[in-house]
Amino acid sequence: MSNGLTISSQGSLDFVSLGALIHRLDTGIVPFRRASHCEIHVSGGEFNCAANLSTCFGLKTGIVTAMVDYPVGELIDNAVRTLGVKPFYKRFKHNGVNGPNMATVYSDRGQGVRPPIVFYNRANEAGGMLKAGDFDWKEIFSGGVRWFHSGGIFSALSETTPEVIVEGMQAAKQAGAVVSFDLNYRAKLWNIAGGERHAVAVLDKILRHVDVLVGNEEDLQKSLGIPGPEVAAKSSLDPAAFFSMIDKVLAKHPQIKVVATTLREVLSTNRHRWSAVAWVDGKTYTAPTAELDVYDRIGGGDGFASGFFYGLLTGEAPEDALRLGWAHGALLTTFPGDISMASLDEVRAFAKGGSARVQR
Repeated sequence: MSNGLTISSQGSLDFVSLGALIHRLDTGIVPFRRASHCEIHVSGGEFNCAANLSTCFGLKTGIVTAMVDYPVGELIDNAVRTLGVKPFYKRFKHNGVNGPNMATVYSDRGQGVRPPIVFYNRANEAGGMLKAGDFDWKEIFSGGVRWFHSGGIFSALSETTPEVIVEGMQAAKQAGAVVSFDLNYRAKLWNIAGGERHAVAVLDKILRHVDVLVGNEEDLQKSLGIPGPEVAAKSSLDPAAFFSMIDKVLAKHPQIKVVATTLREVLSTNRHRWSAVAWVDGKTYTAPTAELDVYDRIGGGDGFASGFFYGLLTGEAPEDALRLGWAHGALLTTFPGDISMASLDEVRAFAKGGSARVQR
């Protein structure tokens, strides 16, 4: 079944992401203000997709990003390589006092009626210093790249990061790669960058180059500046609000062939109802609804995108690709950290309606 995309069957890398790497300090269910220790998770919205596609799905992936030569950078670099992701770094030297830095995200997971808390320190972040001309795109794409990905978090970091994204997307198009973008609208980041109106202007220049778009109805409204239904007035599992906006997306960017997102109803921090939807080359698809016992929700959306991209890359029918994304995103919320610990067999089993019975 056609998905409207022209995907190369060969390439030295199946998937390359462009974005900023971060390290997340996670105190678990203990509020950060009362914590005495934490776990460190290496992450980044764009990077997570490359890591998931490597570790769970067995694809050859890369990350184009900034790296600072100091111990935090070494920790992050070690994780990147351990996860099987090929790095393409613009290197920065730390001055020993105030940067440049690898960004830090602080979080606790919440519990029950207490929601998770996430806040940032992205001061003097190396990722935000990236600019057009920092990467040799001809070299990155020289062996062939099948899919190129970036996202809204990276585009919000500075005035220059959107220019890097456009430069990378143009090189990807010339190399014959599919181009995807996850809107991942973060109000805290865009408010500092210049607000919602500025976000719309910046993202418009990026989205002209995109084939596959990931984002829910709120992302679409705020990132594209298009009217839509009052999100709070609709059930969070009702796909009608999402599908009603597709024509408005295509009116602005008619070259887009695929738009997809997750649907989530939060019953408590640890109990969610979970689904996913996609518009693929003129047809709509909806995944089943599952009730999830959530261990750590951070990274679930990237988990969905990873599985969905995998399905499209491997020629699955659109409804099967959607189910793979839905299943992988659900499984990712059962693990600590932002990166998948699932196996492809587990993803396929859940996508087909598997249960949590003991596997003997």
